[in-house]
Amino acid sequence: MRVNRQIRISPLRVIAADGAQLGIMDVETALAAAVEQGLDLVEVAPLARPPVVRIMDYGKFKFEQAKMARQAKKKQHVIHLKEVKFRPGIEEHDFMTKTRHARAFLGEGNKVKVTLMFRGRQIAHPELGRVVVNRVAQELADIAKVETEPKFEGKFMTMILAPK
Repeated sequence: MRVNRQIRISPLRVIAADGAQLGIMDVETALAAAVEQGLDLVEVAPLARPPVVRIMDYGKFKFEQAKMARQAKKKQHVIHLKEVKFRPGIEEHDFMTKTRHARAFLGEGNKVKVTLMFRGRQIAHPELGRVVVNRVAQELADIAKVETEPKFEGKFMTMILAPK
């Protein structure tokens, strides 16, 4: 936005601080009217013919814009990808604990990456791992949907769950 002396195009359509139309004036007259009120001349519609300028307190305007941007940022929710790692031979209690953590992450609105790690000779039996991954998806089916089907990547089998 151009302010005060940065505005060079003449004539201008001028709007007063209270929103009233002051009409079409040249730059010097509009700037004199703004200075007389102790305010700034701010270009609000540079592409209009003639360009539209408004008499306002530019510092206060910038502060209000920054305040509104902070409020908008506060209200937005960023979705994070949380990871829960399993093993093919996981015991029942460990499985339930990790599934409970995944449920909490999904409840917060985050996505969950379920990673099943194979070590040594376990990689010879990927079907055991697929059983564990499918069981996780089944346990969390009430609050999550499978976004990415289980797939093998080296020594890992991964699946991504998203909140419903």
